[in-house]
Amino acid sequence: MSTKATPASAVDGDSEVMASIDDAHDGERVIIADVTTDDAWLAMPLCEAASLSDWR
Repeated sequence: MSTKATPASAVDGDSEVMASIDDAHDGERVIIADVTTDDAWLAMPLCEAASLSDWR
């Protein structure tokens, strides 16, 4: 996975981002991915992810 960030202003409107919870052998993980771009994803333990109410 690349650690290079792309500024939001440089992203076209054709991206499609999805999130899911993966029940891995070492615990649940949040996965966020741009499904229109190869290798554009991130994953983190669910316990470390911010809840929706935290983002408001």
